[in-house]
Amino acid sequence: MASSDLTSVPAKHGTDLVERIFSGDACLAYVIRASFLPERTTFLTPPDYKQQVGYVVYSAGGVVQRHVHKPLERHLVGTSEVVIIRQGCCEVDIYDNDRKLVATRELREGDVMLMVSGGHGFRMLDDTVILEVKQGPYTGIDEKERF
Repeated sequence: MASSDLTSVPAKHGTDLVERIFSGDACLAYVIRASFLPERTTFLTPPDYKQQVGYVVYSAGGVVQRHVHKPLERHLVGTSEVVIIRQGCCEVDIYDNDRKLVATRELREGDVMLMVSGGHGFRMLDDTVILEVKQGPYTGIDEKERF
């Protein structure tokens, strides 16, 4: 579905339900709490981000017309990740591009986090299952720099 097919409203950032974490002007991450449930279609990220995150809201009986996605060539630099806490609880440390700690947040079941830039590390507080979504293809080379 093309973005022009959707009527979207901007999310209210800075609430307890959707938090953007910055270092200066650089957005490092979005934390979206499980209880965030917009009444209308709401995209949280701007259209120029590598990873688009939004909620598409349909009424009962709504239909998404069958479609395929056209093979578009895109050039992306870097990797953004989305994690969804499916079970358990963890803490995430969020670092800027200079590897300095900027924030620590607790993530619980149903919370979503988009990591836009910088670095991150996780500590599990409970037995935890994380669903991770990121761009492919997987290259098989070491794409991470640990610090």
